[in-house]
Amino acid sequence: MNTAGLPDNSIFRPGQLTFAVPKGRILEEALPVMARAGVVPEAEFHDPKSRALAFATTREDMRIIRVRAFDVATFVAHGAAQVGIVGSDVIEEFDYADLYAPVDLGIGLCRLSVARLAEDVDAPAGASHLRVATKYPNLTRRHFEAAGVQAECVKLNGAMELAPSLGLARRIVDLVSTGKTLKENGLVETDVILEISARLIVNRTALKTDPRVAALVAAFRRDADLRQAGLAA
Repeated sequence: MNTAGLPDNSIFRPGQLTFAVPKGRILEEALPVMARAGVVPEAEFHDPKSRALAFATTREDMRIIRVRAFDVATFVAHGAAQVGIVGSDVIEEFDYADLYAPVDLGIGLCRLSVARLAEDVDAPAGASHLRVATKYPNLTRRHFEAAGVQAECVKLNGAMELAPSLGLARRIVDLVSTGKTLKENGLVETDVILEISARLIVNRTALKTDPRVAALVAAFRRDADLRQAGLAA
């Protein structure tokens, strides 16, 4: 360890930019986009056996951290990372004041939806309370409040599809891509809360004070514009 309490290796050096990326569904699509913007992780990043969370890049002034999607937003909002990529679902769920999402990357497309058991009937007219299993309590409450329903949110981080059949909750709110997982678990989609895509996010203070952050925003925006126009390599 050094005097700053950080590991003594090249990944943790003062003055480096920290770029946060999410584990899971978005990352595979994000890597080529990142490469075109000049953010290329070291070889170990691609090793499925690696347990590391921080990695060097081809830029000496940048490292990458790979964490859970919700944590990407937290690291960037609090300035521990200056730049990151995360789904718009995470941005909307937390609504951090210090988080800015300047570029829609147009990848990681899916939706946040309400689902129920296929044999279940809709909530009776005038019902004012409903138990919902989700890892998005804020978005869920806002959605149901707009319909005049108080949502009692049961927080789950996985296996959401089991909640209705086991009597834990009558509805779930979860990410849906093809709908295959819902169907295989006897569920049907009833409402779409939010259409989702991956966004480049930056810490507002870092954007104002570090020209490298502004340069990254410009590079990602240029790539997104080219892809939208069908001109990207």
